[in-house]
Amino acid sequence: MTTVYDGHCHVASTHFIPSAFVEDVAGNVHTRLAARGGPSPTVARIARGYADQHQDHLADGLVAEMDAAGIDRAVLLVPDFSLRMPGCAPPAAAARLHQEIRQRHPQRFWVYIGVDPRRGPDGVRAFAQMVGEYALDGVKLYPPCGYSPSDPGLYPYYEICAALSLPVFVHTGPTAASLDYEPAHPLNVDRAARDFPGVDFVLGHAGLTHVEVGSYLAAYRPNVYLDIGGFGSTPTLPNWPEHLNRLFRAGINHKIIFGTDWPLGRMGGGLKRLTDEVLHGPTVFAGISRTDRRLILCENLLRVLAPDSRPAPHPTAPP
Repeated sequence: MTTVYDGHCHVASTHFIPSAFVEDVAGNVHTRLAARGGPSPTVARIARGYADQHQDHLADGLVAEMDAAGIDRAVLLVPDFSLRMPGCAPPAAAARLHQEIRQRHPQRFWVYIGVDPRRGPDGVRAFAQMVGEYALDGVKLYPPCGYSPSDPGLYPYYEICAALSLPVFVHTGPTAASLDYEPAHPLNVDRAARDFPGVDFVLGHAGLTHVEVGSYLAAYRPNVYLDIGGFGSTPTLPNWPEHLNRLFRAGINHKIIFGTDWPLGRMGGGLKRLTDEVLHGPTVFAGISRTDRRLILCENLLRVLAPDSRPAPHPTAPP
C-alpha cells in the first residue's frame, strides 16, 4: 500500500471561515440549484447547513475520516481572511489554535499559516515569532483577498521561508463571489518564483483551473508545484476521474501534490469516497506507474516540506 498524504485540508471550523465567505458559497450553490428548476433551499438555509458542517473545531472528525480513508497525515491550510472578511481568528490566534489541534492529534498534521503583505513589518515579525513558537511548516497565501503573490511586501516572508526551507501554498482560481479573481491567476506567482528559487511554491487548485498555465509553470519552473485540491467537489468537473488521469499523463507527475480540500466534499461522502475512487477506481491511475503514484500521493509533498519533515535517509550498509 502506498502511503497517502493529503496536501490540502482545512479544519472544518467557523473559527477560521468568515461568515461572508460562507454566504458567498451559499449564494453560488443556490444559483446552481435554482437554475435546474423545482424548489431550491434559500441562501440562508444553505449557509446554515454549511456552517453546521464547520463545527469540528478540534479536528476530531477530520482525523476519523482520515483513518477511514487510509490517509496518514495532512496539511492544514489556514488562510488569513481577516483584513478582507472580518469574523475569523487572526493569524496569531489561528496558529495557537492549530497548535492545540496538533498536540491533540500528534503526528497527523502539518500547518501552513496565512500571511498578508499589507500587515507590513509588524506582520513579518509576528510571522517569524509564530514559526519559532509553533514550528509551523509553511505559508498559505490567499491572493483573492486583494494582493499578488509577487507583491514586494511578501518578500520578507519569502526570505524567512528560504532560510528555513518552508514552502508557500498559493490559492489560484475562483473562490467566493465577493473576492478578487485577477490576483489569483497562477502567472502572478512567476516573479516571486524567479526571485526566490530556493522557495517551493505550490499552486493551489492549479490542477483543476488554469491547468495549462499551471502545468507549464510546474514543468519549467523547478520550484513550482501543482495541487489538485477540490477535484471531487468542483461543479465544472463532473468527470473528475478522467480529468485527473489526463493530468497524470502530462509528464509532470514529479510536480503534482495530492490534496482534497476537505471539508469541501464532506457532504458528498467525505474522504473515504474520494480516496477509494482515486486509489481503487478504474480511471484515475489507469496507465500510471507505481513510481508516479508514490510521487503524487506522498513523495512530492515531502520534498517541499521543511527538512525535519522529510524521511530520514536510508542507512548505508557497512563496507
